Amino acid sequence: MKLARPFFEQKTLTVARELLGCFLIRRLGRGMMRAQIIETEAYGGLKDKASHAHRGRTKRNEVMFGSAGRAYVYLIYGKYYCFNVVTEKKSSPAAVLVRGVKIDGQKIIGPGRVCRALSINAGLNNLDLLN
Repeated sequence: MKLARPFFEQKTLTVARELLGCFLIRRLGRGMMRAQIIETEAYGGLKDKASHAHRGRTKRNEVMFGSAGRAYVYLIYGKYYCFNVVTEKKSSPAAVLVRGVKIDGQKIIGPGRVCRALSINAGLNNLDLLN
């Protein structure tokens, strides 16, 4: 079942919980990869001190203030990408970090490893995941 925008517009904790067991489909050239989401982390926006949006809107976190269901991809430590899905209403910055997936029965744990396995990089930032 393909998830629709209203799913991602729910509260971030709900989305984080309900994404567990869902599949992320990554198209690469002529093929595709199926990754089952097995670990997530919720970031609740302005009130969540661990959230990139905690101190307000910046160029880096701009995507979090946009429509739910978009990819928020950023680089950490200068070498690892992290993949998040924007949640809640527009202008209410929140996102779910995908921390672990299972591909062909193999567990891939850690946001940087997830992005490496799925070839996710900054070029996918702000991508509408519902198209």
